[in-house]
Amino acid sequence: RIQRSPVIDFQLDDGAIRNVMLLDRDHIYRNSLQVFNQYATGKGVHDNRYDVTILVNGLPLVHIELKRRGRPLREAFDQIERYQRESFWSGLGFFEYVQVFVISNGTETKYYSNTTRWSHVSEKGRGGKSSASFKFASWWTDAANRKICDLVPFAATFLSKGTLLMILTHYCVFDVTDNLLVMRPYQICACERILNRILVSEYDTSKLGTVDAGGYIWHTTGSGKTLTSFKTAQLAAKMEGVGKVLFVVDRKDLDYQTMREYEKFQKGAVNGSRNTRALAANLESDAPDKRICVTTIQKLSSYLDHMAGNGKVLERHTVFIFDECHRSQFGKMHKAIASSFKNYHMFGFTGTPIFAQNAGSSGDVDLRTTEQAFGDCLHAYTVIDAIGDGNVLPFKIDYVSTFKSKGTGERVMVESIDTDTAWRSPERLRNISTYILDHFDQKTKRKGRAYSYGGQARRGFNAILACDSIKSAESYYRVLREMDGKREGSHLKIAAIFSFAPNAPEDPNGFLDDESMDAEGMPQADRDFLDGAIADYNAMFKTNFSTDAKGFDGYYKDVARRMKGEADDGSAMPAPECLDLLIVVNMFLTGFDAKTLNTLWVDKNLRMHGLIQAFSRTNRILNSVKAFGNIVCFRNLAKNVDEAIGLFGDPKAGGIVVLKPYSEYLSAYCRDVDSLRK
Repeated sequence: RIQRSPVIDFQLDDGAIRNVMLLDRDHIYRNSLQVFNQYATGKGVHDNRYDVTILVNGLPLVHIELKRRGRPLREAFDQIERYQRESFWSGLGFFEYVQVFVISNGTETKYYSNTTRWSHVSEKGRGGKSSASFKFASWWTDAANRKICDLVPFAATFLSKGTLLMILTHYCVFDVTDNLLVMRPYQICACERILNRILVSEYDTSKLGTVDAGGYIWHTTGSGKTLTSFKTAQLAAKMEGVGKVLFVVDRKDLDYQTMREYEKFQKGAVNGSRNTRALAANLESDAPDKRICVTTIQKLSSYLDHMAGNGKVLERHTVFIFDECHRSQFGKMHKAIASSFKNYHMFGFTGTPIFAQNAGSSGDVDLRTTEQAFGDCLHAYTVIDAIGDGNVLPFKIDYVSTFKSKGTGERVMVESIDTDTAWRSPERLRNISTYILDHFDQKTKRKGRAYSYGGQARRGFNAILACDSIKSAESYYRVLREMDGKREGSHLKIAAIFSFAPNAPEDPNGFLDDESMDAEGMPQADRDFLDGAIADYNAMFKTNFSTDAKGFDGYYKDVARRMKGEADDGSAMPAPECLDLLIVVNMFLTGFDAKTLNTLWVDKNLRMHGLIQAFSRTNRILNSVKAFGNIVCFRNLAKNVDEAIGLFGDPKAGGIVVLKPYSEYLSAYCRDVDSLRK
């Protein structure tokens, strides 16, 4: 009611119609706030006394539960759970209006949405709803990501009238599954910084169409950039003077994923562009429901090349939001957009910016760094911040040697061996395949504790194998399926996906080359193999895909759904319908988000952007069973890992991002035990 339709109309006994606005979203200071405490109810199973409640226009929209200093914060969370079961919904259910809960023990304070505790993730292996979502409660921070834990400064900032009303009216998203999402502080800060840049241009129009009117947001992969960008686009589209908001992604697959994610937040909130003609129609339309448009940079560039005669489109006040703006190939197309549109803001979102020290050579591309392309960094939230806040998981990295030294026969890493013959030798591939199959259940926790995902019973997670080429992917697919088929017990559901990619030298900055979404461009031998792999997939899941344009597009989308464990309608798939292992070259290593993915097997050189992007496929939080992202490297990437963490996080923070070897934790534990015994 509060989030979707805060205006109630009803008929009085005398027939008169009256409208009551429960919450004024457009003029927040017209809302009235009151505080009361120790409200007692005896209508439930037990008598309960609520600590502190904040009324907005007489309705309890925020509830605060307090514990004494020194008591575990979890006790306050559990007490709200007890109220939920016993009294919140009793009688007339007045407390059904609560949007946000705050819990504190004086020294630690967190907040979370009403529906967070009804997370679909259960750690007890049963379907239905549970209280296993304490980890989704958020810390409040300042703009520099410093936590505000103590109750007094928290109350002075989060509970100030303006901040609280803005959170309730602007920074909540009630999605299509009736799940209330309250934005985290770094998301709110990023959104505010962008909106402020747009607002300033209303008074200083000289900055429009320059980098001074834009900027970029550096939020680490997995921290919720899609939600941040969606809310930013939504609020920007409502600003006076803004004609169109264009959310620009880099490839067709990301276009599909972004539309799908946006549709989760609000059905019909944005318009896609199936082709350049559809994009032109969206750009030229003044309809209110077409204020926000998702398109690829390739389609936008094509529009400018062939249909740039419409001055209305180019003169309109336009806000561009670029997703994953670290892409290496955006230079020429970015430049074309900047030179064609006149009154624009450009904002980029990235987890891995291009800095001067890792820009490398860009040929004839003038835009070499993210700052040169988009302007100032408006807000930063690095992987160090996210792991410290518990918003993404750390990585556990294993390095597995795959070569033997000629002298001793011992298994050692040999960095200098980089020829195709050595890397793709049948013996090596079979050894690695054996290792993957031997350790698959252990790494993906197939024998671990059961849990429920969306009401579907699950045990364990799924994995991706990243290969250095199509030939390697083909070899791994054949070997793994053959070896797995000979093993006793249940067999893994294995699939492969790749398409044509130009044979370019390895990018010095670690960018992963884009694979075309058109499988028809592949050499015939590779296409024949992929047809066979898709035929295996069709037999496994009773589908009907192929390598022609439409069939491959459907195959890609179906693979994405089965890796995520989500059906078309957003509901969870039963475990037997999901994929266990996906073999890729570059696809699904950037921009793909699956909470049930926890392991990445790596047999390719990764560094800088590509390394962080690929590793981050595994670090989405889910439950206590998934405690970290598993990375198993069959190449020596240790130096590259340190270099990437140093650039995109903190050179001294390796121990935060990457878990130490088990032996080090065991040694420390033994030392502590010995100390206690003495």
